[in-house]
Amino acid sequence: MALCGGVGAMALPSELIVHIFSFLSDRDKLRASAVCSRWRECLFYPALWTELKLRIGSGCNNGSGSSEETSRLEFLMRKFGSFVRELQLELAPVEGYLSPLNNDPSSPRMDQPPGADSDPQLSERWRDAMTTYLDQVLCVFTSIRNNRNLQKLSLYGDTCILQQEGLLDSSNLHQIHQGDKKINEIQQLFMELLSNSRQMRWLSCSFMLGLVTPCSLACLSNPSAETLQHLSLLDHQLGPLISPSELDRLSNLHSLALDFSDLTSELCGLLASPRRTPLHRLSLLLNGAALEFKPLEGTATEEDWKALVRVSANLRVYIMTLEVDSSELLRVLKPSLPLERLHLDSYSTLVTDATLELISQQYNKTLTHFLLLRDDPNFPDLSVNRNEDPLVLLAWRCTQLAVLVIHGYTVWSHNLVAISRLRGSNLRVLTVSEESIDFDPDQSVCMEGDPVHNLVKEVSLGLGRVWHPCLDSSLVLSEPTQHFHRELHAFSMGM
Repeated sequence: MALCGGVGAMALPSELIVHIFSFLSDRDKLRASAVCSRWRECLFYPALWTELKLRIGSGCNNGSGSSEETSRLEFLMRKFGSFVRELQLELAPVEGYLSPLNNDPSSPRMDQPPGADSDPQLSERWRDAMTTYLDQVLCVFTSIRNNRNLQKLSLYGDTCILQQEGLLDSSNLHQIHQGDKKINEIQQLFMELLSNSRQMRWLSCSFMLGLVTPCSLACLSNPSAETLQHLSLLDHQLGPLISPSELDRLSNLHSLALDFSDLTSELCGLLASPRRTPLHRLSLLLNGAALEFKPLEGTATEEDWKALVRVSANLRVYIMTLEVDSSELLRVLKPSLPLERLHLDSYSTLVTDATLELISQQYNKTLTHFLLLRDDPNFPDLSVNRNEDPLVLLAWRCTQLAVLVIHGYTVWSHNLVAISRLRGSNLRVLTVSEESIDFDPDQSVCMEGDPVHNLVKEVSLGLGRVWHPCLDSSLVLSEPTQHFHRELHAFSMGM
């Protein structure tokens, strides 16, 4: 860039250089900082880094990569942690599942505690991943602990594989060097951050292993308790992370995300208080594997939901269930629940046609998103012994349905065509894995040409746009907790 009279860009005032750099992405800003010392000085001006979004991954699958990413995180936190206003961080110490180095499919999967029978290499990799995670979390909270200007903190720990019963007990933590000491330090730093905050508006901690305790929220300062509009506290195993007294302090919440079992009748009654700001968004996660430790007894009743909706007339609810059978679902899906988004995910547990019938009847005016996913080699047919396919009935009854995603259940081609015609262009997303689609041999006889081509043509005509089945099921079967974290973020932001 050249200026009049041959004066170079270096002659520009710092304020103008900072303004120009404000149009760069974070990645490009960091690259530009290597050009010269003047640019580096301008690029690390606080006004350019009010918002920081990071995903730190790869972990122990590559030791050098883990060390390099931790170093980058330390650099960024050291530079911006004390003044950044919005921090969104995803930590993934392990890419995918921790599996034995020999890739033997018969070997135990590392979503269980590494005991005496585990592969020694596997146990070592588990310890490396856990150490990486703890060091990275310590780095973040050491840097932001005194940041009084922090307004948005969104943390997600992609650590399902490290989660295990009793993980925070010394019997497991002794495997990690100073593990129990680091966990205690992390928890103290988190509470210190909450105590020092003055204008927190968004606080989201999803599956951050060893971070949130039932006592954490009590440390939130009174000014932040007044300004907080979104709260998300999710954990795989711990009991309620928010007490009724703490929820009562947060009277201006617009959106809330909790484990379904933590939404007790008492908490729901507090949310229905006319003294509070009406709640607009409520995201709930129900993990069937945790019901043994976090039962549904005492959760919100039909009367509780009615009272809440009377006060929060614009309330919309998003629910994800993981490995929950239909009998438990029927206990959860209350008629007065204003359900907008429903995601039923499992490895083997079946959703029955009767459950789909209930969903399509009770939420015909509110349901906009429906995801039905099952990661199992068998694809059950929900339309067996029925005159009408329950998915077709759902598309017909739910007049607001805009997103439909299916994998792991048989979807007959003619029913898929019927769904596309019923919803038309209003169905913005129709994702069905190719594995899930089956063709009626009787109908195939009557049709000329390739049945897949005919299906694509008919569904495209019904939707009013080009459509294709999803060829890669891995694109449909995303990691459930990560999907929930990102979806609740978009759901809550869309108020």
